[in-house]
Amino acid sequence: MNLDALIQRLHQIRENNDWRRFHSPKNLAMAASVEMSELLEIFQWLTEDQSRQLSAEQLEHAGQEVGDVVLYLLLLCSELGLDMDQVVRAKLADSERRFAR
Repeated sequence: MNLDALIQRLHQIRENNDWRRFHSPKNLAMAASVEMSELLEIFQWLTEDQSRQLSAEQLEHAGQEVGDVVLYLLLLCSELGLDMDQVVRAKLADSERRFAR
């Protein structure tokens, strides 16, 4: 996955629709949270086992919501001047240090 290409495509969609004015860091964080809530809704009331055996329709819906969350987070990183790849790698390295056995 080429994050730079994805961000460029996102920016193009944003510019084509005049959404830049809405894409403050606050609004993008809130939008990502809303999409995460929509992802959670798929799993609401399922047992642990059921959550691991989603129907094809549920899997497709989950994928759409995951995509929404990731795209909003990419836009948020762009607005904050954060490099998503660097941020994720740094967090992973931190987790490896903290939780290594």
